[in-house]
Amino acid sequence: MSKKLPVISGKETVKALVKLGFTARLGKGDHVVLQKNQRVFSVPLHKTLKKGTLRKILKQAGISVEEFNEAL
Repeated sequence: MSKKLPVISGKETVKALVKLGFTARLGKGDHVVLQKNQRVFSVPLHKTLKKGTLRKILKQAGISVEEFNEAL
């Protein structure tokens, strides 16, 4: 697999993270809060996420780019 981050929407990001075992609930406004064990973070529901935003989400989730790409 490539280590390249995909151009992806917030909604698609949430779907992939749910496949990886995270639970989702609505946050404030256009954000979704995801949780797994002690890891809690939010994902904005934008049409496309910036590369830095997606990288930060994956870091907070504790998953690699490869794992994320496989879940897509």
